[in-house]
Parts: sequence; structure tokens; C-alpha cells
Amino acid sequence: MIGFSMYLGHDLTSQDYNYLLAMRNAGFSTVFTSLHIPEDDSQVVLSRLGELSKWCHNLDLDLIADVSKTGLQKLGIAIDDLEQVKSLHLTGLRIDDGVDFRLVAKLSKEMPLMLNASTLDTNDITALREYGANFAHLQAWHNYYPRPETGLDADLLQRKNRWLHKNNLQTMAFVAGDSNRRGPIKRGLPTLEMHRDENPLAALLELRQFGCDRVFIGDPALRQETIASFTNYVKHGALTLHLEEPVPALVGLEWHNRIDVARDVVRLVEGRTRQLFDTTPLSNIEPRPRGTITCDNRRYLRYQGELQITKRDLPADEKVNVLGHIINADLPILKQIKSGSKIVFELAEK
Repeated sequence: MIGFSMYLGHDLTSQDYNYLLAMRNAGFSTVFTSLHIPEDDSQVVLSRLGELSKWCHNLDLDLIADVSKTGLQKLGIAIDDLEQVKSLHLTGLRIDDGVDFRLVAKLSKEMPLMLNASTLDTNDITALREYGANFAHLQAWHNYYPRPETGLDADLLQRKNRWLHKNNLQTMAFVAGDSNRRGPIKRGLPTLEMHRDENPLAALLELRQFGCDRVFIGDPALRQETIASFTNYVKHGALTLHLEEPVPALVGLEWHNRIDVARDVVRLVEGRTRQLFDTTPLSNIEPRPRGTITCDNRRYLRYQGELQITKRDLPADEKVNVLGHIINADLPILKQIKSGSKIVFELAEK
């Protein structure tokens, strides 16, 4: 499952609804919001939540809210009053620290609950079992970290995920958005520090490799170009690479990495069969930094027409013509191109 965030610090508009619709159409299934808004009037927050809940219901999106006992009290909701909690029309609750595990166990019998992955320990798991918690309704969610330099270390996250899985808990982590980052710091809302300025799709794929069952976009917006990349991946299983300069023959076609993966380059299976490029050797022999798209010229004999994308910096080669480059923001995607991966090229927006 992949999800995204929408916050209640402003009156919801048609632009917000259109974003929900675009993300739903891209394959996202769940919306995350927060009820920690102490500066706003409780009735305003509840009104905005009601509107968001209605939209999510209409679009068949789940809605999960970050809550605390004191935060709900400010909204006139008692966390131990199940009917009041249900009146919020939420799919599930992300429970903040400080809520008694006896109450967590009780609530887990009625609805999905997300616990703080970073703080859960063996004593907490023991308590939940003793209180009869429904573990089928429990998940462990890592926090996001707005302040730079405070995000988690990747090794720590992987170790914690392995421990949580042993205790029958699915895990979730956040990646930062790349548009309209949430204030007041506006430096992204990732779980891992290494992902603070990472390509969101590359970060999501890496979190899956690190044992995260679910991944959410922490910030309230993605660029349209990024949403399209998610659509290509979720709906069509294709990784999108954006071109710095036009290479029209690459666009509009599906390409695949070879099954026998090379260390230094992505080798596009269809290159030599399609033969879309002139294989005359060029007089201008260019170096091939990471992300360079190349075509082997006729000096490479039977390899002429082979198309490659460099995964590391390579020197100039008189047998290789440089066609173009992918944008810097997409370089992390190269690490996610595996055996047989499907690839599509798009011209980057200026």
C-alpha cells in the first residue's frame, strides 16, 4: 500500500480535491492527516476533517489520522469513547505516545491502529498481548522528521523493521514530497535522513527494500511530473527517466534492462533490434558521467546500435556515441533498475 498526506491547516479547496483525485488515479490508496493543530479552533478542524472524510469516501480512499489523547480532548473527543471516535469517520488512528496500552488493545478490536515503530519495545509487545490486542489491526509506523539532520539512519530502520516483523507487525515509513513542502521548516518530511532531498519514487522503492510494507508521502504535494512517474510505476510497472535534452526516438516506447544485469550500465534490450540511431562514429567524443545515454557506433562491430545508460562515471570512448542525459533528480532511479526492469523516457519539464 502507498499513501499520501493532506493536512487541515487551511480550508480545503477544489485544488485539494483535484490532488486527491490525481493521487487516487496514480494508484495511491490511503490519505494521512494530523489532528495535532493546537492553534486552530476545534470546530474548524472538525469541519475540515469532515470535508476530507467525505471526499475520501467518495474516492474510495482510506483516511488515517495522527491523534493523541490531549489532541482529541481539544476537539471534544474522548479517546476511550468508541462512539465519539467512530464519529470522526476515520479508517484508522495513528496513536501517539502516551496512550495506555490497555486502551490501545481495546481500540484494536474495533479498528486499525498504527503505533510508533521507533519507540515500541519488547515490554510494549508483551503488554499488548496480555491485554488481548488484535494484532491483525495493529501496524508500526515510523515518524517523519521535519528538521534536517534528525531523520533516522537506514541501518537502524532495517533492524527495527526485522524485529517488528518477527512480532507480526507490518511497518510504514515516510518519504519527502518534492512540491509545496509542509511548514514551518519546509525541508521535507522523510523518515530517513538520506531521503530528505531524494527522488520520491526512488526513496519509496528503497524503503521497500529496507522492509517497509507501506510507504507514505509525508509532505502535502508532489509535482505533476512525479505523480506521472508514480502512475507509470504503480499502474504499468515502468520506471520513468526524464531527459535533460530531447531524444525523440526514445520517448513513447517501452524499454527493458537485460536479464543479465551489467555492473556499469543499463543495457536496453531493444537497442540493437530497433536500430533507431545513426551509428556513424562522432568526431566529438564525450565522457560518460552517470546518467549518460549512449549508442554504440559501428566501430563496436556487432554491438553497433546497442543503447546504454551509464550507472557510474565512464570515460569517453571512440566506439560510443553520446545521445543525451537523464536529469540529476532521476539518477537515484538507476539503482532501482533490476533484471528485466521496464523503462520509459520522458522529456523533463523546464
